[in-house]
Amino acid sequence: MGFGELELSRTFEWRGRSVAWERLGEGAPVVLCHGTPWSAQLWAPFARALSAEFAVHVWDMPGYGRSSKDPGHAVDLGTQGELFADLLAYWGLAAPHVIAHDYGGAVSLRAKLLHGAEFASLALVDVVALRPWGSEFFRLVAENAEVFQAQPPVVHRGALESYIGTASHRGLTAAQLATLTGPWLDAEGQRAFYRQIAEADVRYTDEIQDRYPELALPVKVIWGADDTWIPVDRAERLAGAIPGALLDVIPDAGHLIQYDAPVELALSLHRWLTAEVGRWGPAGSGR
Repeated sequence: MGFGELELSRTFEWRGRSVAWERLGEGAPVVLCHGTPWSAQLWAPFARALSAEFAVHVWDMPGYGRSSKDPGHAVDLGTQGELFADLLAYWGLAAPHVIAHDYGGAVSLRAKLLHGAEFASLALVDVVALRPWGSEFFRLVAENAEVFQAQPPVVHRGALESYIGTASHRGLTAAQLATLTGPWLDAEGQRAFYRQIAEADVRYTDEIQDRYPELALPVKVIWGADDTWIPVDRAERLAGAIPGALLDVIPDAGHLIQYDAPVELALSLHRWLTAEVGRWGPAGSGR
């Protein structure tokens, strides 16, 4: 897998928001969706590796990474799901293969179930999809968002690094921690970090989770066995709720499975995509 950050040199303008995105490679379209508090950079080595065989699309949700962080713009899961459906239409992708992590799961599922997006297949990796989710930290921030946004930078950095560190089972390197914390460290990023937590609301998954049996497409659920942010029992419940869904639990991996078990995750995703593209055949490459 390649090293270094993705450039994300292109933008999609949507209701005043600027969405950073990039496309790598040629072939059947694959879309990678990140979660919170991450960005497309979490998928960087996977995007590069998969681009040898697929047309890989990556993007930063508004409020994250290199996309706009206007404090007047909502960044809730409802908004992101609607945007994602429009982004797929902008890309000209009629039925891509979608891989989603964390919040990206709820965003993808809402785009599919509520906004008419079509996928060839869906891989759900340690996703937000079932109640309950959201930690005590989320609730504390929601009740005191302005206080957290006004913290001195050094205090914010310490809290941010401690919080993000708990997502890994094996521990993060200094370079990995820098990649994950970077977008949130300046004044704009600090405000955006606490704003996206404050807007977290389980109603956005409550609205769709009873409809998972309606999903009539190939779905694979992939989970880190040692995920403390979203425990593995949710993986079993989620796979059981979706007709025909396959489940792959990866040992010795936490919520940041991309860092804890990169080889195992890459192999699982590649096997899945190869099988599904073989069934579907190449789809339109879009933009």
